[in-house]
Amino acid sequence: MDKPLTSSDYSHLRSEGRRLTVTATVGKAGLTEAVALQISTLLAHHELVKVRIPPSDKAGRAEMAQKLAAKTAATLVELLGRTVLLYKPLPKQE
Repeated sequence: MDKPLTSSDYSHLRSEGRRLTVTATVGKAGLTEAVALQISTLLAHHELVKVRIPPSDKAGRAEMAQKLAAKTAATLVELLGRTVLLYKPLPKQE
Protein backbone atom coordinates (compact mmCIF):
# COMPACT_ATOMS: atom_id res chain seq x y z
CA MET A 1 0.00 0.00 0.00
CA ASP A 2 1.14 3.52 -0.69
CA LYS A 3 0.15 5.08 2.62
CA PRO A 4 -1.25 3.75 5.88
CA LEU A 5 -4.97 4.02 6.46
CA THR A 6 -6.23 6.80 8.70
CA SER A 7 -8.98 6.43 11.27
CA SER A 8 -11.42 8.12 8.89
CA ASP A 9 -10.42 5.61 6.18
CA TYR A 10 -11.17 2.75 8.58
CA SER A 11 -14.49 4.34 9.49
CA HIS A 12 -15.45 4.73 5.83
CA LEU A 13 -14.45 1.13 5.02
CA ARG A 14 -16.43 -0.22 8.00
CA SER A 15 -19.52 1.66 6.85
CA GLU A 16 -19.08 0.28 3.30
CA GLY A 17 -18.60 -3.20 4.75
CA ARG A 18 -21.96 -3.10 6.51
CA ARG A 19 -23.69 -3.30 3.12
CA LEU A 20 -21.66 -6.29 1.93
CA THR A 21 -22.69 -9.90 2.26
CA VAL A 22 -20.24 -12.59 3.31
CA THR A 23 -18.33 -13.62 0.18
CA ALA A 24 -16.04 -16.30 1.62
CA THR A 25 -16.12 -18.71 4.54
CA VAL A 26 -13.26 -20.38 6.37
CA GLY A 27 -14.41 -23.92 7.14
CA LYS A 28 -13.62 -26.47 9.84
CA ALA A 29 -10.25 -27.25 8.21
CA GLY A 30 -9.16 -23.72 9.07
CA LEU A 31 -7.13 -21.36 6.97
CA THR A 32 -5.91 -23.56 4.13
CA GLU A 33 -3.98 -22.47 1.06
CA ALA A 34 -7.11 -22.95 -1.06
CA VAL A 35 -9.12 -20.60 1.16
CA ALA A 36 -6.32 -18.02 1.17
CA LEU A 37 -6.11 -18.23 -2.63
CA GLN A 38 -9.89 -17.80 -2.98
CA ILE A 39 -9.86 -14.73 -0.74
CA SER A 40 -6.83 -13.29 -2.57
CA THR A 41 -8.70 -13.72 -5.84
CA LEU A 42 -11.74 -11.95 -4.40
CA LEU A 43 -9.53 -9.10 -3.20
CA ALA A 44 -8.04 -8.79 -6.69
CA HIS A 45 -11.54 -8.02 -8.03
CA HIS A 46 -13.08 -6.23 -5.04
CA GLU A 47 -11.18 -3.97 -2.66
CA LEU A 48 -13.33 -4.91 0.31
CA VAL A 49 -14.21 -8.50 1.23
CA LYS A 50 -16.26 -9.89 4.10
CA VAL A 51 -15.21 -13.32 5.39
CA ARG A 52 -16.90 -15.61 7.95
CA ILE A 53 -14.54 -17.57 10.23
CA PRO A 54 -15.32 -20.67 12.32
CA PRO A 55 -16.43 -20.30 15.94
CA SER A 56 -13.73 -20.19 18.60
CA ASP A 57 -12.82 -18.10 21.61
CA LYS A 58 -12.16 -14.37 21.17
CA ALA A 59 -8.36 -14.74 21.09
CA GLY A 60 -8.61 -17.53 18.50
CA ARG A 61 -10.79 -15.40 16.23
CA ALA A 62 -8.40 -12.46 16.49
CA GLU A 63 -5.42 -14.69 15.71
CA MET A 64 -7.16 -16.22 12.69
CA ALA A 65 -8.15 -12.75 11.41
CA GLN A 66 -4.53 -11.59 11.67
CA LYS A 67 -3.27 -14.71 9.86
CA LEU A 68 -5.88 -14.25 7.14
CA ALA A 69 -4.82 -10.64 6.58
CA ALA A 70 -1.15 -11.65 6.47
CA LYS A 71 -1.67 -14.55 4.03
CA THR A 72 -3.68 -12.40 1.65
CA ALA A 73 -1.51 -9.26 2.03
CA ALA A 74 -4.61 -7.31 3.02
CA THR A 75 -5.44 -4.89 5.82
CA LEU A 76 -7.70 -6.09 8.61
CA VAL A 77 -10.39 -3.42 8.81
CA GLU A 78 -12.74 -5.01 11.33
CA LEU A 79 -13.34 -8.17 13.31
CA LEU A 80 -16.92 -8.28 14.50
CA GLY A 81 -17.96 -11.60 16.05
CA ARG A 82 -17.12 -14.24 13.46
CA THR A 83 -17.01 -11.79 10.55
CA VAL A 84 -13.75 -10.33 9.23
CA LEU A 85 -13.58 -7.35 6.91
CA LEU A 86 -10.45 -7.20 4.72
CA TYR A 87 -9.25 -4.39 2.47
CA LYS A 88 -6.68 -4.44 -0.31
CA PRO A 89 -6.59 -1.53 -2.77
CA LEU A 90 -6.91 -2.42 -6.40
CA PRO A 91 -3.76 -1.83 -8.45
CA LYS A 92 -3.82 1.45 -10.35
CA GLN A 93 -4.46 1.01 -14.05
CA GLU A 94 -2.41 3.11 -16.43
